[in-house]
Amino acid sequence: MKEIERIESKIICEKDLSSLILKWREENQKIVFTNGCFDLLHLGHVDYLAKAKDLGDRLIIGVNTDSSVKRLKGEKRPLQDENSRLHILAALHSVDAVVLFDQDTPYELIKKIQPDILVKGADYKIENIVGYDIVTSRGGSVKTIEFIEGYSTTKIEQRILNSK
Repeated sequence: MKEIERIESKIICEKDLSSLILKWREENQKIVFTNGCFDLLHLGHVDYLAKAKDLGDRLIIGVNTDSSVKRLKGEKRPLQDENSRLHILAALHSVDAVVLFDQDTPYELIKKIQPDILVKGADYKIENIVGYDIVTSRGGSVKTIEFIEGYSTTKIEQRILNSK
């Protein structure tokens, strides 16, 4: 398999997600889920995703669609289209699958995946993380990961704009 094919094989449409999850569950794989816009991938994202992967066997990322990012972040975002964001994330070794979602939150996607571990950044209170109820009701856990100070898409965007 060529490398681009391996990367693209990690980009899963929501309807194909169930069979992949079933396969992993049959193999007793612990499934970790996180989500976000991942507009400009930076060291903070790489660190966060590597630490998320360390919590289990398989890491699935829910990625906001372009229209969802616009609703959440404003008309000037995303800076990169969803296809680019999916491919960049899928190219990371720590990522096993990426899937788009168009809602403002990944609640329905979390219901479908039923992850063993749900992960978000430490800027969230665990009990306020979308999907907390779904994951904990089936005995899973919800974790937060500290960010590396100084890394954010917004800060990168501001530096670019200020350098003109």
